[in-house]
Amino acid sequence: MANKNNDYSVIYSDNDFIVLNKRSGILIAADRYNPDAPRLDLMAEKEFGKLYAVHRIDKDTSGLIIYAKNLEAQKGISMQFEQRKVQKTYHALVYGHPLWEDLHVDLALEPDGDARHRTVVNKKFGKPSITDFHLIGVCGPYSWIEAKPKTGRTHQIRVHLAANNLSIVCDPLYSGNQKPVRLSEVKRKWNGDEDEERPLLSRLALHAYKIQFEHPATHEQVTFTAPYARDMEAVRKQFAKLFDVDPVTFDEE
Repeated sequence: MANKNNDYSVIYSDNDFIVLNKRSGILIAADRYNPDAPRLDLMAEKEFGKLYAVHRIDKDTSGLIIYAKNLEAQKGISMQFEQRKVQKTYHALVYGHPLWEDLHVDLALEPDGDARHRTVVNKKFGKPSITDFHLIGVCGPYSWIEAKPKTGRTHQIRVHLAANNLSIVCDPLYSGNQKPVRLSEVKRKWNGDEDEERPLLSRLALHAYKIQFEHPATHEQVTFTAPYARDMEAVRKQFAKLFDVDPVTFDEE
């Protein structure tokens, strides 16, 4: 069930919380740097009534976001995030090839640490920040990576990758390379018109794919996954065909 302008679709809804799958480029709450930008919480409140924030994801990241429907649920879910009991899985497409299969990153981060409001590594004043990465597979000049952040700092996955000399495709803040993904670059026998070719993907290739936590009312473990948006799905399908690497089937194993 998607709303009319495809800003989000509903993955799950009950009396206590909703799980949405949002598009890239939309804020999930008020932002002091960009007060007039479109906001997911305000859009979703038209459909669901009053909602309460329990966590954040970046504006440019697509995928799963949870809102509580009452204060009790907000407290229950927020506490799980604070106590690091929520399991989060992200999928990212990066430029280049990591020299590792698994990487544990433990680097303290300071949000809003420079003139561009970027998060920076700051071992002295930063907050503890941990992400576990796994290389799903190499696809020509790119690689699919699974990220499991144990903490929830602003831009955490992006900064932890950048600190290890990897940048997510089309990251406007942490990558010098803004080149979109084009089929002509990876397919040997591509015979289209390069001037007419539309990029498969031209936004931050980071997707909040899966989340697991305890239901605030029933206390059962619940797990939700968010299908890729159309642009990232197009890349996934093409790369799965060309390179036999698929992050979605990898996650199901």
